[in-house]
Amino acid sequence: MTDKTHSSGAPFRNFYGRRHGKSLRDSQRRYLDADLEKLSPGAVEWDDNPDRTPLDLDGLFGGKPVWLEIGFGGGEHMVHQAAQNPQVGIIGCEPFINGVAMLLGKIRRGGVDNVSVHPGDVRDLFDVLPDGSIDRAFLLYPDPWPKKKHHRRRFVTPEHLEPLARVLKPGAIFRVATDIPDYVRQTLEEVPRHGFEWLAEGPRDWREPWDDWISTRYEQKALREGRTPHYLTFRRLPKK
Repeated sequence: MTDKTHSSGAPFRNFYGRRHGKSLRDSQRRYLDADLEKLSPGAVEWDDNPDRTPLDLDGLFGGKPVWLEIGFGGGEHMVHQAAQNPQVGIIGCEPFINGVAMLLGKIRRGGVDNVSVHPGDVRDLFDVLPDGSIDRAFLLYPDPWPKKKHHRRRFVTPEHLEPLARVLKPGAIFRVATDIPDYVRQTLEEVPRHGFEWLAEGPRDWREPWDDWISTRYEQKALREGRTPHYLTFRRLPKK
């Protein structure tokens, strides 16, 4: 991260992904107008929270354990987990507004009420998550940035892993799914350097999906194109 800041105090953070795609359907626009604000985890953006006051997760979810999905895509995994685990609260973070609109439609159809949505950069969300507040995190089919010169843009770099390690509780689980072999390599190199241990004991542990897994549209595309998914599970080690 850079130490340069805006006049508001916000750091300059380059953002390389897409925020908008094709035109939204009328129903998706209605979801955004009607539902997004009430699903907010609280003040995340610098303009609304320049002092970076931590979010009140106990107030948000009534003291439930909190899970975090980083880049939820179309939202099918997030809604599946919320429906299967009503005893937890799940925060989803996704800057691509078309994906956010898709998630909101799935939340309505699924009838889940234990979710919260931040439609922006996860680095800003990390700023306001309290230390040791997250019980589980998911990184599922992240942007692979395949060119070598772009590998520093991947999530599995210190800029993201350091704050992720800070907000995860000791013993918390971090799941990563990807179909890109070089992303697997970088994940296995970088994640353990930031206070995590890889829990695999044999090939089945990364070749077969988790018992509670639901295959996402990104995974289905990878399978159609002949790529092999990998499922990596890490545990946050106690702080030294």
